This record gives sequence, structure tokens and C-alpha cells, in this order.
Amino acid sequence: MAKAYSYDFRQKVMQVIELDGLKRGEASELFNISRNTINLWFQRKAETGDVQVKPRTAPNPSQKITDWEKFRAFAQEHEDKTQAEMAQLWEGDISSRTLARALQKLGLTRKKRRTGIANAMKRNEGNSNNS
Repeated sequence: MAKAYSYDFRQKVMQVIELDGLKRGEASELFNISRNTINLWFQRKAETGDVQVKPRTAPNPSQKITDWEKFRAFAQEHEDKTQAEMAQLWEGDISSRTLARALQKLGLTRKKRRTGIANAMKRNEGNSNNS
């Protein structure tokens, strides 16, 4: 997110418009800010009485998986299933992407490579130019 303008700067812009009679468009050019920003500050001042920055709150995502030992046992039990199938089998409402992040958090991979690489590069013995 972009950093908010300082409170002093906001007050200065508002003072130039309200007390000095500068138009909003002229103030936006003078201070090199968007006219929409100034309009939003006036709207905030009308609603709250001040142009103070709104406090930002961190997003609080709800944890879909809380019992990690239970999830680890579930993942090992259903390791042959796809993520979509595992998401349907899990007791709560969970997406396959959330399930993938949980598996990654536990260090479990969904890629299954039981055998070596079948198409490994091989040296072509018949076309050697050693003459």
C-alpha cells in the first residue's frame, strides 16, 4: 500500500484552500497531488471534523486449519489423493489452494516422483567425430 501523506501536509493544503481561497485544482497542481485526494480530504473533514489519517488495520485471515498434527496425519493418510479430493474430504470448508499452502507449510510436496527421470539425456555413441 502507498504511504499516506503526513498530517502537517494535509493541514497545509487544506489551509491554502480554505483560508487563502485557492481553488482545489490549483492546489493540486501547486502541491503535485491528485484533485481526487483533496476531495477525499474534504469529505473526511466533513464526516469526522479532521483530515487525520485513517488507522490501518492488518487483515486477519481466519485460520482454516488449526490442529496441525491432525492435518499432518490426514495428509499422510490421503497422500494418494489430489488436492481437490483432499479438500472435499477435510472436515471443514477449505479450498484446494488453502490445502496446498498448508501442505507447503508442513514441508510436504504434492509432486510424486517414484521413479527416476525416464527421458534423461544420453550420450549419442554412434555419432562421435573422433577421427
